[in-house]
Amino acid sequence: MKWLTGLGALLMVAVGGVGGMWYAWGRDLPSVSDLDVLEFSGKTRVYDRTGTLIGTLTPSLDSAGGVNRNLVPLSRIAAPLQKAVITSEDRRFFEHHGVDYIGITRGLLKGLLRNDLEGGSSITQQVVKNTLLSDLQGARTPERKFKEAVLAYQLDRNYDKQKILNAYLNIVYWGDGGRSDIIGAGTAAHAYFRKDASELNLAESVYLATIIPAPNRRYKDFQAYRPLMKDLLSRMVEDGRVTQAQANEAWKTPIYPAGWRIGWNTDGTIRSAVLERPGRLQENINLFEAQDTPRYAYQHYLQAVEKELMPLIGRKALYGGGRIVTGMSVAAQQAAEQASLDAQVPDGATLGIALVSPQNGEVMALVGQKLTGGRASDWDNATQARRQVGSSIKPLLYTLALQKGWKQSDTVLDSPLSGDYQPQNYDGRWTGRYVTMRYSLDHSLNLPTVRIGQELGVPTFEAKLRDLGLTPPAEGGLSLTIGTLEASPLQMASAYAAFANGGLYYAPSVVRRVEDSRGQVLYARPAPTPKRVWDAQTAWLGLDMLRGVVNDLSESQGGLATRALIPGWPVGGKTGTTNDIKDLWFAGVTPTVAGAVWVGKQAGGALPPWAYSGEVPTPVWQQAVAGALQGQAATTFQEPAGITYRTVRRVDMAFRVSEADQDPVARDGSGQGGGFFTRRRTPVPAPTPEPAPEPVQESVTPEPEPVTQEPAVITPEEAPTVDPVPEPGLIDTAPPADQVPPQDSGADTDGAGLIDAAPPEALPTDPVPAQPDSGDTGTATDPGLVTDPLQDPLPPEALPTDPSAQPDNEIPPLN
Repeated sequence: MKWLTGLGALLMVAVGGVGGMWYAWGRDLPSVSDLDVLEFSGKTRVYDRTGTLIGTLTPSLDSAGGVNRNLVPLSRIAAPLQKAVITSEDRRFFEHHGVDYIGITRGLLKGLLRNDLEGGSSITQQVVKNTLLSDLQGARTPERKFKEAVLAYQLDRNYDKQKILNAYLNIVYWGDGGRSDIIGAGTAAHAYFRKDASELNLAESVYLATIIPAPNRRYKDFQAYRPLMKDLLSRMVEDGRVTQAQANEAWKTPIYPAGWRIGWNTDGTIRSAVLERPGRLQENINLFEAQDTPRYAYQHYLQAVEKELMPLIGRKALYGGGRIVTGMSVAAQQAAEQASLDAQVPDGATLGIALVSPQNGEVMALVGQKLTGGRASDWDNATQARRQVGSSIKPLLYTLALQKGWKQSDTVLDSPLSGDYQPQNYDGRWTGRYVTMRYSLDHSLNLPTVRIGQELGVPTFEAKLRDLGLTPPAEGGLSLTIGTLEASPLQMASAYAAFANGGLYYAPSVVRRVEDSRGQVLYARPAPTPKRVWDAQTAWLGLDMLRGVVNDLSESQGGLATRALIPGWPVGGKTGTTNDIKDLWFAGVTPTVAGAVWVGKQAGGALPPWAYSGEVPTPVWQQAVAGALQGQAATTFQEPAGITYRTVRRVDMAFRVSEADQDPVARDGSGQGGGFFTRRRTPVPAPTPEPAPEPVQESVTPEPEPVTQEPAVITPEEAPTVDPVPEPGLIDTAPPADQVPPQDSGADTDGAGLIDAAPPEALPTDPVPAQPDSGDTGTATDPGLVTDPLQDPLPPEALPTDPSAQPDNEIPPLN
């Protein structure tokens, strides 16, 4: 009786153990119904905003090796391949109920003796591991084995063996083709033998089955693994899946996997085997995909549709037929794809393009890769990538300052900061002068930008970024003001759209409506609800500065963003480049399209030194947006009431009417701004744009101790009322009411770290160029005699006027 008592105790312990595992791991298991995609034929039709058919949704299987969109039904997979895979991977597949207990026992013994819990998995378990539990597939833990067993049992109860085998043959990883992973029998048959999966013979099928455990290694050493084929054929004979005669014939059948030159003897032995062109695997995949090129049109947009709808309506509704109406503009999508095809990017670089409508936040176009004509990678840089945005963040900071009562004509000190955080301009030099906000943004100067951030306060800026759908990094500090924020092109396009619609932020959306095959509405997007992030006047002032970046300087003067100009349309935008030229950006707006383009290496890393943000992503943006606008009647931005213009430093700037004739404020980031420099009025012969100074080094490092104190800001309402008096020599009268403010020509000279640098030869060598037409008769140390505000020096005691006399402030670049 004691042995019965002991057995009962063991059973209780076992039951308790299983119960504990279920409590810990079994309550949040994924649904096996997610694998029913093989039942669907991809007849769900997708339309753009005008009702134009843009494609059908094709079911896919996410596996540990990637995504397979070339799903092949079992009826189109050769029977010899099915039999070879079963014998090789799970000989008892048709006998067990999802879990091979004999195999599990073998696996547990291996775990106890070798501390390795791998092994013993059935085909059903491998389907579960590589799909439903792909997030745990690298973990050799009891949790994964327990979940595999439970889900495999559920899968076996819900689906017949043929469907489970079909799922497995569509998710098997068959090697690295080069640009593409080889996933599934359909792709493998084309990659290795340039055949449909239905055309494989027994010899080819056995070869593919023998390389499954380690395809990359086994492919590269044909002779070493040739004996495995004979062993597998023998086991297939033992299992009754082929006859001995069929096995003998398959052994003697010559096969030629892609890239191999093999000499065969008549008895099935090898005379020679040389791997000459492993790249043939990818070439064969390309040929295969070229047959279905129309399937890959609008690929990344359709993927975005799937991702948005999957959690809303589920797989069955998504792939079960019906109709989906999206916010895509076919014209915009085609223009963006053509711009990607035409893009001149550095070797090894790719890109992401996102275009949105400022009117409602709808996504008009998405391109997630540098297109080459074949199928692109499934990874979508337009929505999934998070890259540092560089100086493209600066307009958001400058507009925040305008919201707080600053003016474009207010000046900020361009000189090194005190304290531990020492960012730099482009080449480590500075002018030591107060420059207007407009000038600082046009030339993308880092030092004045950081001083603006100091005065506004980092927490205030972080809050504004969150309002715009962006996520500031933890402990970003003042480095956030010059671009350490990471974002996707879609996020940046949506943030910039608020400049074009009067200050409203719309969360981006892709789908408008979904109907099932009977016309019943399954999902209808609620009316887009905007969040006001800028008041209308502030948004206009920010837009005016943004247009200045594109228009204030000509290309010959070093203006890089001039390549964004679209004939007949008003354009505003900003370039951005990060440390070591890892990321190149351009984000911009027109009245009906906002967009952003990122260029960089998929895995990160520096681009060549000749790559400039104004010359690589900017033309891509221009081509995509110009194509999206083609055929539309040109429109203008809607100017709100209460805006007027003044000519300041030979540039027409927008002001609130209440602030237009107020004195400019000189600021140094301390929060003590207030005052201005008095100047004489000196006639200016012609209002020509200023030449750009030599680029100023911008080397950005994360701030050791972020400044979080936000100084008090006096809003216009709190300021004392005074009669505005135009400052002599600084502000001219506004243009006539019927005269549209002229477009400007902008340049961007950010520095390394978060830079937009012009080619050195395109810029003057003197960081503070003389202005022969300004009437300036003073010296660099006599502010009372400087009549051109662009040349404002500091008082001599505050900072030497010779930039070369400054101490060397080298700091390591941001990595």
